Amino acid sequence: AMRDFVQRVVETLSVDENKDRVAVVQYSRDPAAQFYLNTYTTKGEILNTVRGLRHKGGRPLNTGAALQYVRDNVFTASSGSRRLEGVPQLLILLSGGRSVDNVDTPASALKELGVLVFGIGTRSSDSRELQRISHDPSYALSVSDFTDLPSIQQQLLSSVEAVVIDVTPESPTVLGIKDVVFLLDGSDGTRNGFPAMRDFVQRVVETLSVDENKDRVAVVQYSRDPAAQFYLNTYTTKGEILNTVRGLRHKGGRPLNTGAALQYVRDNVFTASSGSRRLEGVPQLLILLSGGRSVDNVDTPASALKELGVLVFGIGTRSSDSRELQRISHDPSYALSVSDFTDLPSIQQQLLSSVEAVVIDVTPESPTVLVDHDTARKDVVFLLDGSDGTRNGFPAMRDFVQRVVEKLNVGGDKDRVSVVQYGRDQEVHFYLNTYSTKGDILDIVRGLRHRRGRPLNTGAALQYVRDNVFTASSGSRSQEGVPQMLILLSGGRSNDNVDIPVSALKESGVLIFGIGNRNSSKEVQRIASDPSFSQSVSEFSDLPSVQDKFFSSLFTVHVGATTISPTVIVDLSIARKDVVFLLDGSDGTRNGFPEMRDFVQRVVEKLTVGENRDRVSVVQYSREPEVHFYLNTYTRKEEVVDTVRGLKHKGGRPLNTGAALQYVRDYVYAASSGSRRLESVPQILILINGGRSFDNVDEPASALKELGVLVFGIGTRSSDSRELQKISYDPSYALSVSEFTDLPNIQQQLLSAMNTAIIQDTTMPPTLIPTILVESQAPRRDVVFLLDGSDGTRSGFPAMRDFVQRVVETLSVDENKDRVAVVQYSRDPAAQFYLNTYTTKGEILNTVRGLRHKGGRPLNTGAALQYVRDNVFTASSGSRRLEGVPQLLILLSGGRSVDNVDTPASALKELGVLVFGIGTRSSDSRELQRISHDPSYALSVSDFTDLPSIQQQLLSSVEAVVIDVTPESPTVLGMCYHCELRVRMC
Repeated sequence: AMRDFVQRVVETLSVDENKDRVAVVQYSRDPAAQFYLNTYTTKGEILNTVRGLRHKGGRPLNTGAALQYVRDNVFTASSGSRRLEGVPQLLILLSGGRSVDNVDTPASALKELGVLVFGIGTRSSDSRELQRISHDPSYALSVSDFTDLPSIQQQLLSSVEAVVIDVTPESPTVLGIKDVVFLLDGSDGTRNGFPAMRDFVQRVVETLSVDENKDRVAVVQYSRDPAAQFYLNTYTTKGEILNTVRGLRHKGGRPLNTGAALQYVRDNVFTASSGSRRLEGVPQLLILLSGGRSVDNVDTPASALKELGVLVFGIGTRSSDSRELQRISHDPSYALSVSDFTDLPSIQQQLLSSVEAVVIDVTPESPTVLVDHDTARKDVVFLLDGSDGTRNGFPAMRDFVQRVVEKLNVGGDKDRVSVVQYGRDQEVHFYLNTYSTKGDILDIVRGLRHRRGRPLNTGAALQYVRDNVFTASSGSRSQEGVPQMLILLSGGRSNDNVDIPVSALKESGVLIFGIGNRNSSKEVQRIASDPSFSQSVSEFSDLPSVQDKFFSSLFTVHVGATTISPTVIVDLSIARKDVVFLLDGSDGTRNGFPEMRDFVQRVVEKLTVGENRDRVSVVQYSREPEVHFYLNTYTRKEEVVDTVRGLKHKGGRPLNTGAALQYVRDYVYAASSGSRRLESVPQILILINGGRSFDNVDEPASALKELGVLVFGIGTRSSDSRELQKISYDPSYALSVSEFTDLPNIQQQLLSAMNTAIIQDTTMPPTLIPTILVESQAPRRDVVFLLDGSDGTRSGFPAMRDFVQRVVETLSVDENKDRVAVVQYSRDPAAQFYLNTYTTKGEILNTVRGLRHKGGRPLNTGAALQYVRDNVFTASSGSRRLEGVPQLLILLSGGRSVDNVDTPASALKELGVLVFGIGTRSSDSRELQRISHDPSYALSVSDFTDLPSIQQQLLSSVEAVVIDVTPESPTVLGMCYHCELRVRMC
């Protein structure tokens, strides 16, 4: 019964290396680990092992020793614990008797470590002992016998979901992600000890969770002068960092200028351009290893680092000045000492414990508390039964809505809320974009009056919210991938049909939660996305009794890719792709097949393969298609690459490309085969073809496009280029080589096209398809507005200003997303603000609202274009051109330029800037077309008051633009920090 219970609990988890991890330990006299947290990465493996568990046997029962064992051997990084990453640590103890040994000390040690212990016992157990072991006495559960375990399963799961982790000074969960900089003394005096320093850095890095969106690492070495070995944004994987650290050479030199080195890391490493996320609230840590006394002053730069919010840990030897290290460190207790650098392993755990337990003092400059684990955004609509039958229960419904809203993180860019009441007809109390603060919403909810009326038309109400509330104009962010949630409170059976509108909502990606009373519970269960998302009460006055269970479902739901609930909550900070390769294996490609196979390997190498990252499938075809493996066959890149290496040419004829396309549509892009199309994961098909199809390709190609699949076609001179263009999602996605041996020549072109592709799906709801595909994050843009502020635009300037506001409203403004700058010009240009001046949409909109018309003449558009090229689209002004972020210039001009525009316009294009020109009837349309990136990007209105009429056209052009990477394009250029020359990156 214990074994079955473990299986059932594991079934409710979302098991994955980057999600939930599971370990099982069995004990009697001695404990024995059945498997560790990092032994298995799939639910299937865990369940198979649990099913095969054999009873250990033995006596006496030493629960204390077992608790100490899991503390010391299971909740450790080497066994897969992610405690140091802030992942909650849970221990579920099932015990059937009183312990012979002492449990208090090991139980306290687990609590100090931050482990949440849940104890489950039988009538043979000591209930007080279980309560002492458990994190809180309420976490100790009891059954008569283990066969009764199913009766407390939901109680346990609710406790696990709802638990609030009290973060004590020892608790590791205060630190989620970190920016860690190592500053190493590379002076002549540390030559012998440098290998030990290097090894120490490696061991510490091994304990980190390195990723662009998790921990970041930089290393600086110094003596007389400092030298950055690599920055926080140089590497995104632990392997790259460790390889570089292993290869570090001792710098040498004297004297030892620790002060200058501290100032250097403050000014050059803990900066946004070097990858520091200080402004996002990510904790900033500096670990200094010094082997001597500094020649220069350390106090001023050390104070500057502390003011910046950097936590400094100092480690020195007997040759160091201990008082100097204490002054440098964030706190004297953060200064550690060893006799020699070879003794560094002895203080490694002490350092890691200090890093974990550190309390971050939040200064105005460093909002380092900001690791909010509830940052997921939601659009939540309440649909309340206001018919005659709910008159008595309505106050309780209203209170329930208040309590749910209290739990939300309400804000324009966070959670949004709408409330609709219905009976015969519907009444919207407020839409998703009506209020942006929790206080406003709660004030309105408190004042809600019962609507009254009959009959109860739940079906019509569901259809109404689908068509009128879950829409962009009402504030829905479904097109941005924000989860859409509907909470229905119904007190009776509907008079009309609910099935069709419910299906429509589910197809739109809306997740439906329902609460009914004894009159409506069965219907509510049918309406909900999943039966588990529905709750039942006798009367609405009993709503508090199901509140915790409801919150658990609402806030922790993990929706599988089922037909009833396609809206998995997508983490948009990690782009995921389902990539299918369809290879021509007909007789005509026998000689070229090895090159096709190698090409697939190289592309896969560029992907981030994982069950919850990129997935890959390979299909080969000639007369008939043959699947080598599906999207859910492998979860590791090595497995995919190994299988691809072993692919054999299929052979056969004729070449039925149409049948193969239909096959992958029907059998590979299916949830059962691992496709996450219903979870909004982009679906990509790469067809490599060496001849003309024998059958018709038009209908299956259209069917794939309707499904939202992005098809890229690659052919040789033997292929039919027009056929490939028809198959491809867009004709520009059809690529061509002379022979398959030339495939490496178009690899980068394919990857670039994949990364910038725009998905315009016509069948799937917009929630499910992110608009632009990028490799690792949501689309980012640097947008500069260049406004004609000359005398001729005085009357039109308010309309220009309003237009800028409306466009900015559509952007996702953030230091790591969209950035905005505004420049106004007439005779001379003047920057109103730069790309790095503001990091929030509110700041930008406030400044734009206050813009005053500049005035002046003549109109020197050429000089203004040159100015933005030289002064705004630069790294120092916040441009991320060198990071490959698209650079956009939106010019609003109300007249013909007095000076020459051609040279500066060309200079902007060479820089890779996409220029959109908007003019009036007073402008020179040809001049605008010459300035714009393409003549089609030049738009015209009669007067600036007509700007709203072309707003959507502009936004569509901005979204759809494909950036041609030229030799001058920043996406292929880097900077050599040794000689300060622009160099081409390999």
